[in-house]
Amino acid sequence: MTVKAMLAKEVTEKVLNKENLFIFDVRNVSDFEDWKIEGENFEYLNVPYFELIDGIDEVRANIPQDKEILVVCAKEGSSMMVAEMLSEAGYDVSYLKGGMKSWSEYLYQTKVYEDENISVHQFIRVGKGCLSYMVVSNGEALIVDPSRFVEEYKEAAAELGAKITHIVDSHLHADHISGGKILAEQTGANYYLMKSEGAVFDFEPLEDHDKIEFNQVKLEVLAVKTPGHTPGSVSFFVNDTLLFSGDTIFVSGLGRPDLGNKVREWANDLYDTVYTKVSDIADDVFVLPGHYADFDEEMNEDGYIGDTLGNIRERNEKMFNATRDAFLDNVEKSASSVKPPNFEEIVGINRGVETADKEKMQELEIGPNRCAVHHAD
Repeated sequence: MTVKAMLAKEVTEKVLNKENLFIFDVRNVSDFEDWKIEGENFEYLNVPYFELIDGIDEVRANIPQDKEILVVCAKEGSSMMVAEMLSEAGYDVSYLKGGMKSWSEYLYQTKVYEDENISVHQFIRVGKGCLSYMVVSNGEALIVDPSRFVEEYKEAAAELGAKITHIVDSHLHADHISGGKILAEQTGANYYLMKSEGAVFDFEPLEDHDKIEFNQVKLEVLAVKTPGHTPGSVSFFVNDTLLFSGDTIFVSGLGRPDLGNKVREWANDLYDTVYTKVSDIADDVFVLPGHYADFDEEMNEDGYIGDTLGNIRERNEKMFNATRDAFLDNVEKSASSVKPPNFEEIVGINRGVETADKEKMQELEIGPNRCAVHHAD
């Protein structure tokens, strides 16, 4: 019997529309508890596939007859087989095409800002919590923190009649593989990165560019540098209105500074960034971060991830109104949390000292992002 396949795009639409969905996740318990598809009105049942090989009879009492059901596994094979069992038993059921790998890779595009000079588009990697951006002005496009799915940006730029001419990475990413280098190679765009991040390939060092200007875009490298999450982290101020904050400031917290095993030292940098550089920025500036922690919680009423700096300051008052010692203690406490999976290998690839094929990249990126000091609690 052939069962329906649901695309990651369709699941994302259900998340955005706050629809009801019953997710039957047949991965191992530890994988499910570590990372699952999040939806405000989603319900869950997790039973590992190996417990269902002989049939679904023992779990049928836990599966509703009157709800739409989506079966999920890592790559799709196991979920397809379980979905067939459920379909034969009369359930309204689909399986996630491509499994959690496809969920990890889907990019949802939405417009976040437009005036007479520029339009700004956010690419939400819903299953991973990563955000990237495209700024378009007069037929040229700038890409901020691109993922490795470079065709998405090329197609989006083409649809808007723009040529990608500038690419910036706010830092050397630890939880996903950057598409900056390959996108620059394919488009001929200038690629900017901090030299202090240690990349071994050719790029334009941001140390040499306090501003990047083209057409009606003035991209200011904020106060030159905003270290903390990594030593070379930067934020980008666009037309004195929008702040692309990378992993320095999130809607719900600050970037964690412990991925280099120098927690206290990097937390000091983060404190200086917050209290000497970010403190000079007006409350009405709109922050567009590089990651988010909770899709439902952090998506605003306009349908994208971002907020004014004033609201972020108020929400994270403990971090924006703390003594240095209290700030450092709070960050150290948060640093005991689990680090992004495979982050050292991912950093090596982004630095250009390691290589990986597509399958290896998929394996390395599986799992949630863990780059924030959430809510500074």
